[in-house]
Amino acid sequence: MTKIFKPTIIDAAFTYGTFPAVFGGAMGLGIYGVAQGWNPVFTAMGLVGAVVLLLLVLERVHPYQVEWLHSQGDLRTDLIHNLVNFWIPEVYTVAFVGALTIAAAWLSNAVGADLWPREWPLLAQLLLALVIAELGTYWIHRLMHEYPLLWRFHAAHHSAPRLYWLNAGRFHPLDLFAQQFLALTPLVLLGADMRIIALHTLFTAIHGMFQHANVDIRLGPLNWFFSMAELHRWHHSKHLEEANTNYGANLICWDIVFRSRFLPRDRQPPTEIGIESLPNFPGGYWAHLLSPFRWKKIEASARSN
Repeated sequence: MTKIFKPTIIDAAFTYGTFPAVFGGAMGLGIYGVAQGWNPVFTAMGLVGAVVLLLLVLERVHPYQVEWLHSQGDLRTDLIHNLVNFWIPEVYTVAFVGALTIAAAWLSNAVGADLWPREWPLLAQLLLALVIAELGTYWIHRLMHEYPLLWRFHAAHHSAPRLYWLNAGRFHPLDLFAQQFLALTPLVLLGADMRIIALHTLFTAIHGMFQHANVDIRLGPLNWFFSMAELHRWHHSKHLEEANTNYGANLICWDIVFRSRFLPRDRQPPTEIGIESLPNFPGGYWAHLLSPFRWKKIEASARSN
């Protein structure tokens, strides 16, 4: 049963203050550190690690769903997903950033001006990067829900039996790589430097963990800016008319533009999540990895119920 909201001062402080305090503090420290010349990669990694430790505590002391605190045979699989997918940004960097940086210089010379506003404050550059990056990830995410062939690669993420912070890394590697490619490629081509790429990665990592975390958080008016947990829990509904909404990875702006934002006020998000049409979706990591290529077998298993 979903936790009943008790409007005490302490509970309200956790519910409404946790995300702004932790997320705002981490991003503020990241922007300050990068501006001071700290190594952007190590800064992002250190802050993500600190937020992981905080979320481990917050999920225990202020859970959204008590039942989601217990493993449902998913912990090992999610740990492997996160360990493997941790290296996806490195794969992208090695494979594409060098060539894309050369292409960015060529584009800048062809136009006769810098395409990226390097003179802007770091915060303004980050906000611009988020809006640009979100457009690509919004559409690949939406297309993965609307086209069956692409859905095969995204289904593993929605097969999760509960929501908790590790779900942020529960992706088929090809799914995650596609999102990474479409988010970062426009930024690199426009000439955004490593500081902005690292801050975007920091934002995405912390936001993604909070987005899936089993922490009772509410954002109020900020739900018109962030694609946060209140919105994202509907995205994990078993019912397609609810799940095919709220595609934003970090921001909800493109869902607003393309009319896919969904946050009903007459009921709470579902607590039973997953894929209604595929109740026997395999649960192991290797099964997830091979699932797009064994789709007929997975569908046959569903029909046998």
